[in-house]
Amino acid sequence: MARFTQGAWLSPLPLVAGLAAGALLGALAGHAALGLAIVAVTEIVLLLSRLRHLTHANIMPMSAPNPLRHDRFMRRSRRLASSLHDLRHAAANLPDALVLLDQSLRIRWFNHAAESLLGLRRPNDRGNLLADRLRGSELAHWLQGDTSEPLGDIAAPGQPSRHINVTMLPFGNRQHLLLARDISHLTRLEQIRRDFVANVSHELRTPLTVIHGYLELLDPEDVPELAPVLGEMRTQSKRMGQIVEDLLTLSRLETQDHVVDERVPMAPLLATLRKEAEALSKGRHRIVVEDLTHVDLVGSQKDLHSALSNLVSNAVRYTPTDGCITIRWECLPDGDAIYSVSDTGFGIPANHLARLTERFYRVSSSRSRETGGTGLGLSIVKHVLNLHQAQLEIRSSPGEGSTFACRFGHARLLQREANAASLSANGSSSGT
Repeated sequence: MARFTQGAWLSPLPLVAGLAAGALLGALAGHAALGLAIVAVTEIVLLLSRLRHLTHANIMPMSAPNPLRHDRFMRRSRRLASSLHDLRHAAANLPDALVLLDQSLRIRWFNHAAESLLGLRRPNDRGNLLADRLRGSELAHWLQGDTSEPLGDIAAPGQPSRHINVTMLPFGNRQHLLLARDISHLTRLEQIRRDFVANVSHELRTPLTVIHGYLELLDPEDVPELAPVLGEMRTQSKRMGQIVEDLLTLSRLETQDHVVDERVPMAPLLATLRKEAEALSKGRHRIVVEDLTHVDLVGSQKDLHSALSNLVSNAVRYTPTDGCITIRWECLPDGDAIYSVSDTGFGIPANHLARLTERFYRVSSSRSRETGGTGLGLSIVKHVLNLHQAQLEIRSSPGEGSTFACRFGHARLLQREANAASLSANGSSSGT
């Protein structure tokens, strides 16, 4: 009975149960195939280790031949070989590409999906460096750098028309398991969504323009009883038009993969942002501009103005009367530069911060509608910053106001020209 218990795990049932458990755990995490793959490879290694142990035990010098022990060893060996074959067959037929790599990232084993998605070929590619085998691809560049972060949405080296996500998982004794998932269907769905939003926005623009034009022709003084209705209709028509324009801007930004670089003088841009803030505030807030550095940006002036202005208009909308809004442009010790907008508004709870850049996400729906926001401003900011290799940093606490900061790398900075620098020095800090 003890002997049976010791080898019971070699039967197919526990192995299949382990695969099922791995798939279930993976499904709960959103990656069923990944969970199944990890369990499958783990069981293969355990079975190989057990087989090595049995083989070693069998070849140890024995005082006398024991037929019963030899028969038991042979049965276990056949059971191990069968289980190993089943696991290898399951891993080989997974829809995701699996590549087992050694500590030097040389190819030890890969499944059929890796042949299709990554263009690997057996037996020639075994023992080769994966980065050398995929030289010239975006995946090869990633393998030569930091692989701790997943690589998302790239063209598959084996089939450029398909898109994959790539993850590197540590495995065993300094080994690695590379997992590449085909996300072509998700990419197609995302493209359909973008096309739909862009087409609908284009179709809505013309009728909204016509409606708004006719509303402007109607004089409330001619029909005083309808004056409140006409005023509300004009406000909502203008708001719908702004939503359409923001959606079109987002659609354009999502299809871009680069910007046309030009010098963006920061001194006149900061002055423009201050005037826009004052016009929107109508004297209800104190606006302060602090230009603490003498560098300009490199990028798209139109897009950067749109993004930086969005942060200012948000601060004005969500800051109570008599509050203070500070627009600051400064350099950091590491060579990067920060554009920040700080306010003394209501503040944002921590559980909302991660979702602020989602389309139409609102911390308070009623407050957003009252202030005229479209819910798309921060999405536009995020996409513009991504095109400029910059990051959006948000710091906020309820009752203590908020700070939205755009961090630009030193590659996007230029020393300010002499005339602009003197202009900036004359009005580096101003308030109203």
